[in-house]
Amino acid sequence: MDLGDILSNEQIITDLQAADRWQAIEELINNLVTTGKIKPENKAAIAAVVKKRETSMSTGIGFGIGIPHASTDLITEVVGALGRSKTGVQFDSLDNQPVNLVMLFLVPQGQFQKHLHTLANIAKLLHRAEFRQALEHAPDAESMLKIIREHGKK
Repeated sequence: MDLGDILSNEQIITDLQAADRWQAIEELINNLVTTGKIKPENKAAIAAVVKKRETSMSTGIGFGIGIPHASTDLITEVVGALGRSKTGVQFDSLDNQPVNLVMLFLVPQGQFQKHLHTLANIAKLLHRAEFRQALEHAPDAESMLKIIREHGKK
C-alpha cells in the first residue's frame, strides 16, 4: 500500500494549525471525518486508539516527520491524511526537533502485515530529503499529491 493510494487532494492539509502532536492528530482525524473516510460516530474511538499508540512511543521519527498510526476495527480499508505545518509541531520526536510533515494512517484491525508494509513505505519515502523538501515547498494539495505519486513509483 503506497502513500499515493491512500491520499486524495482533500486528505492533504497544506497548513496545519496544530501546535503539538495531540492537536495534529485531532486535526487529521477531523479531516478523515470531513472527507468521509471515517464515520463521525467513530471519531472519538479512533482518536483514542491513535493517542494510546502515540502515548506508548512518539511516532516523531526525526527529520521533521511524524507518522501517527493505529489499527482499528472501525474501518474496512487503509485510510490516511497528511498535514504540513509551516511553523512546526512539537511532537516529542526522536531528534527533539519540530515536525513539519504529519502522516496519519489507520489500518483495519488484524491486518498486521499491511500495517507494517504501509508504515515502512511511508517512512522510506519521507526519509528522502529531496522528497520532503518538495512537499514542504509545494504550493497546494494537488501539487503535493502529484509529488507523492511521482516519488512513490521510484
